[in-house]
Amino acid sequence: MQFRAAIRAPAVGNIDEIHRLNPRTTTGAQAADLLKDLTERLPATFVYAGINVTDTPLFSGTRGAQLAGRATLITCGPLPARHGTRRPFTDVITDIENALDLHHHKPGTLPRHAAYLHQRTAGRIGSLTRLIRQAAITAITAITDGAERITKASLDAVRLDHLAETHHRPTRGR
Repeated sequence: MQFRAAIRAPAVGNIDEIHRLNPRTTTGAQAADLLKDLTERLPATFVYAGINVTDTPLFSGTRGAQLAGRATLITCGPLPARHGTRRPFTDVITDIENALDLHHHKPGTLPRHAAYLHQRTAGRIGSLTRLIRQAAITAITAITDGAERITKASLDAVRLDHLAETHHRPTRGR
């Protein structure tokens, strides 16, 4: 039996932090060769995620050109609050909230703050997950007083990454 016959559906592989790969170094060249081999041999779609990949050596030189010849660049910005009738940012918030294990947290609390969370994190998923994770950690440490939940006040108390904090513009009446 061939390997391809054993796979019934195409697989998807996600490789994050691809901007750190430098095919001009020995280890970077080995990693680039491995990625090239994987894309040629596996019946899968690979999604490489990175920041400003065109400003890095990733697609330069011989190996970089080989990677570039196997990749379609999709420029992504922050996740929009709305996309037509959909609310992708709220959907992400809901998914994150559903994964929380806080006994006194009421489901639906965080999606109600979607506009605030989008403004606070500039629509960046990494900043959002960091914010909710830190608020959850703070809530867990409050077990003794029964406040094991995330509130807007607990979200306000969390300091975020520099990019989100410099983008965040507080509004009156928060």
